[in-house]
Amino acid sequence: MIKSVVDWTYKAARRLVVGVVGATVLLIGVVMLVTPGPAIVVIPVGLAILSIEFTWARLWLRRLRESISSRNSNDLAQRAEDHQRRAEK
Repeated sequence: MIKSVVDWTYKAARRLVVGVVGATVLLIGVVMLVTPGPAIVVIPVGLAILSIEFTWARLWLRRLRESISSRNSNDLAQRAEDHQRRAEK
């Protein structure tokens, strides 16, 4: 009985701490979108912290990674096309 109460309290406290720290980092990243700062780095860090305990943050982080990856591959393909066109001239 006491062990289950201690386990429940630990899990609730851990979830609360992860939520507060992750939300704070994420909020700082969002503020950095309009103020000087590395928002592009801080926002994924906040989502990574939140994804330790929250599934919705894990999904958002996965979407963000996929978006960045596809954008990078599209940019790389575009640069290769541009280079090929310049080389043909």
